[in-house]
Amino acid sequence: MPGADRASPERERASGWLGAADAPGRAHYAGPMRLTFLGTGTSSGVPAIGCSCAVCRSSDPRDARLRTSACLDFIDPSGQPRTILLDAGPDLRQQALRHGMERADAILLTHNHVDHVWGLDEVRRFNVLMDAPIDVYADARTFEAVRRVYQHIFEKQGNVQRSFVAALIPRFVEPGRPFELHGVRVTPFALLHGRLPVLGYRFDAAHDGLSAPFLPLAYCTDVSGIPPETWGALRGLKTLVLDALRHRHHPTHFTVGQAVGVAHEVGADRTYFVHMSHDLPHEETDAALPEGMALAWDGLVLR
Repeated sequence: MPGADRASPERERASGWLGAADAPGRAHYAGPMRLTFLGTGTSSGVPAIGCSCAVCRSSDPRDARLRTSACLDFIDPSGQPRTILLDAGPDLRQQALRHGMERADAILLTHNHVDHVWGLDEVRRFNVLMDAPIDVYADARTFEAVRRVYQHIFEKQGNVQRSFVAALIPRFVEPGRPFELHGVRVTPFALLHGRLPVLGYRFDAAHDGLSAPFLPLAYCTDVSGIPPETWGALRGLKTLVLDALRHRHHPTHFTVGQAVGVAHEVGADRTYFVHMSHDLPHEETDAALPEGMALAWDGLVLR
């Protein structure tokens, strides 16, 4: 995949790894397993409020980045459609409408920062559509913060009056202790976001019928360091999703150069970078990346 042609959606799609964004309003997913990048931007989003830089004014749709999130769609072994949501940021409503999302069978939280959890209130619509509560998976530190922010959800008995709030079931996870979700094996692992411990997640098919060309996949957003005990969870990957904020140093995120170095060390077949700021024009940055690495963009689908 040399040069600018390597990053073109048409060429990638022909390889079987990527697909176009689905048309809005699609109902009841019934196709092969896929991962959709709902957002690929940093905490301020792109374009940033009040900014007139070239990327914020760009006409390339790949330069418009909602806050980073993704979802995994598949049919479970019983034939039931499932959606696993990775983080629930403040753009979740817009992302759900754009991609016709109608369910969230589980939500995996990486950490408690605003751009990753301040869309949790929006999932009440999925409760209505599914007529069921939603399991939310996170570590103890994240749940402590989320409970404090969302008292009206997790301590609804204290609300002054009955109101329409999300129905969420906390599920505590720890790094290195895998669990199964509807036929997908999920392994949380430790990452460092500056000095803050956060989670990444590895996805493997637990049943033959759930195999996909992009599995095993590891999802690592908001990371500036990888603890020694985590490297084992990053071995044998087909796909790595990894933080790459900008070229300049940042105390809590990988730069593009650092992310490329980690990607080389991991050795996944494909690496897609996320959580990009407006410092990175898509076409120019993507064309300069090594073979097998690319910037993700909002609406990109791996199949």
